[in-house]
Amino acid sequence: HVQLVESGGGSVQAGESLRLSCTASEFTDSTKCMGWFRRTPGKSREGVAAIDADGITAYGDAVNGRFTISKDSTNNTLYLQMNSLKPEDTAMYYCATGLGGLLPDLYHAWGQGTQVTVS
Repeated sequence: HVQLVESGGGSVQAGESLRLSCTASEFTDSTKCMGWFRRTPGKSREGVAAIDADGITAYGDAVNGRFTISKDSTNNTLYLQMNSLKPEDTAMYYCATGLGGLLPDLYHAWGQGTQVTVS
């Protein structure tokens, strides 16, 4: 059972950048498709970015053009580069592995989350 640990969250000013990392206990067939999601209080989990086994990426409309997802198989780490951050990007960010795409229901393993606050 893969374990995921996020890091890199923090508090920044609008317009600044952050890079989130998600380290997996292992990269196997179960981690071929991975994604980043976020949740704010009172809202459902939102798909931010996803990457499949072939490196094909998908992004939510709210972050397209500002965020970049990438994966480094040499160190079992998933990244989310977040540029031009806006206050509305404030949320708890989670990484997950599953079937792929931006629908949270398609993912079966989740990290504990890392908080991003933009003011």
